[in-house]
Amino acid sequence: MNNPLERIFEWALWNSRFVVLFAVIASLLVAFGVFYMTSVDAWTLLQHIAHYGDSALSAEQRSDLHAEIVAHAVSIVDGYLLATILLIFSLGLYELFISKIDIAGESKGSRVLFISSLDELKDRLAKVILMILVVSFFERSLAMHARSFVDLLYLAIGIALVALALYLSHRASGTTHGSDGH
Repeated sequence: MNNPLERIFEWALWNSRFVVLFAVIASLLVAFGVFYMTSVDAWTLLQHIAHYGDSALSAEQRSDLHAEIVAHAVSIVDGYLLATILLIFSLGLYELFISKIDIAGESKGSRVLFISSLDELKDRLAKVILMILVVSFFERSLAMHARSFVDLLYLAIGIALVALALYLSHRASGTTHGSDGH
């Protein structure tokens, strides 16, 4: 039998994991907030899209509106990806430190939210963060006005680096997850 003082200490040490609940709840609330903000942005974008067909717009105004709509759509994708990161982070922390989410096992939904290790959580978060960076790069490249050959060269190098990052990410996930294609 263990020493009573040792038993109390181990009980306190084991239960200290519940401090992670603060991060779980905060991440979940922030995820909901970002989902809400991005959904409001999406609604606003839909209202702007309705004006795209306005016959009173000149070709230049329509072109400017088109660029604005595309940039706004990319920004919305970025917002939803960020909210997804926060949601995955929240669920992953809960499963790793508190308890397996039993109801998730009963669901026929995606297995993307099942997290079995800290490395798996980091891998999933890294993939979503990479997608945010890709979307952000795309958004900035849309706004870029190439004034010289060097500007175009930098854009091409940036695109090549993004493609390389996506390739390496896909290749790494293929080797770590076996033949299931995930």
